[in-house]
Amino acid sequence: MAITIEIDHANTRRMAQGPGRSRSQAPARRSPQTAGGPVVPQGVKGPIRRLKWLILILTLAVYYVTPFVRWNRGPNAPGQAVLLDFAHGKLYLGPAEIWPQDLYLITAAMLLATFILVLVNALAGRLWCGFACPQTVWTDLFLLVERLVEGDRRQRLKNIGAPLTAKRIAQIVTKHALWMAIALGTGGTLIFYFTDAPELVRDVLHGEMSVTALTWTLVFAGTTYGLAGFAREQVCTFMCPWPRLQGAIWDPEAFTVNYRDYRGEVRMSAKKAVEARSQGLPAGDCVDCGACVAVCPIGIDIRQGPSFACINCGLCVDACDGVMAKLDRPRGLIDYESWRNIERGRVGEPRVSLLVRPKTIGLALACVALAAVIAVSFVTKTTAVLSVQHDRDPLAVRLSDGAVRNAYTVKLLNKSSAMQSFRLGISGVDAALAIVGHATADAIEVEPDGSETLRVTLTMPEPVDGDVTFQAVDPNGQVLLTARDRFINR
Repeated sequence: MAITIEIDHANTRRMAQGPGRSRSQAPARRSPQTAGGPVVPQGVKGPIRRLKWLILILTLAVYYVTPFVRWNRGPNAPGQAVLLDFAHGKLYLGPAEIWPQDLYLITAAMLLATFILVLVNALAGRLWCGFACPQTVWTDLFLLVERLVEGDRRQRLKNIGAPLTAKRIAQIVTKHALWMAIALGTGGTLIFYFTDAPELVRDVLHGEMSVTALTWTLVFAGTTYGLAGFAREQVCTFMCPWPRLQGAIWDPEAFTVNYRDYRGEVRMSAKKAVEARSQGLPAGDCVDCGACVAVCPIGIDIRQGPSFACINCGLCVDACDGVMAKLDRPRGLIDYESWRNIERGRVGEPRVSLLVRPKTIGLALACVALAAVIAVSFVTKTTAVLSVQHDRDPLAVRLSDGAVRNAYTVKLLNKSSAMQSFRLGISGVDAALAIVGHATADAIEVEPDGSETLRVTLTMPEPVDGDVTFQAVDPNGQVLLTARDRFINR
């Protein structure tokens, strides 16, 4: 069966509304949400809405509290648990300290996050978008402020285009003042992730905040204010790349928000449904109240079928279940259900749950394997790095006694917060090692979070081509680091 997945949240096609009408014959009843006007979602109560409030509180708490969590890394190291230190080119995540040389770990972590998102999509569609995406969380927060100040949907719709009164002006000023306060708190908190949070708070309180910090706070605040206050559903539908990816990864077995049309059609009022059924005519459970559309933060009608714009938030499920409860009809007319089960229901087949299937098993195993690789890499990551670069011009110098000398640039990087001492040695070739500016190769000290660049020469009396391994040895004689290069006889 062919299926078209719509992405236009302003689509106005409607399902059948009465006996004898096909879906194509159903009249279109336009509302501000489906007529190109602003999306003004209705408040709703229910278990999914309560879960969304809980996730909103948890995510905001994590965001605002994390910069103030302390972590003891010893002397000469910052005490902030999560810190992106641009000045020193390092990222601190609790006990982990990530340098630019560890970029592969960040890449692997981003790849893991992608695999997890694809796995979640295979299980329940855009669940991240509907519950934990920052755009969704802050939009919900801004909408809460809007409802508290201006009233629920009906009143806010009346306010659109209405003449300004003193009360209306006060509402607008109050709403935008609260939005700006939230946006400034959001932008300021984001800056805390790039500098020591308590210190920046003290600077702000004493009026000593730097121009750079103030500028970026205003930039991030403006972004929050614009996206959560005005762009809202446009971000989720058009600006975010995730809806476009749905075309490639949409899974008909995923439990996404869907309308059981085989149960809901033909739509009519509760009274007409009783009359139709008494006459043996088809009548569905859907009374076409529009509650599912009214509460949708994107402004779509899920009864039209799967939509790329749907963020799978489930608010329409709560709204529909509330209506069904009042009509004493079973819940689940709109529900988290797979599209295949919708098709099975149309032909009277029993529903099947296929959350565990080869695709989800493979994705889960890939996530576990990648997470294990990242964990092992973190555990085995050293606190120092040795790199060697052979001189290119000239590659080799022949001395008057017939010996050949090669020159190298050796760099020792200390990624710990304590002084480290090394002895430089070689293996693989029979050559004399000398460090320009150092009497011996012993006791080369590298400052905490610092590096030492050495000019090293190898002289071979009886020159031959061969691989040479440079070794950084600790004071106990243990080889900590190695780097391989080539000795060239020319």
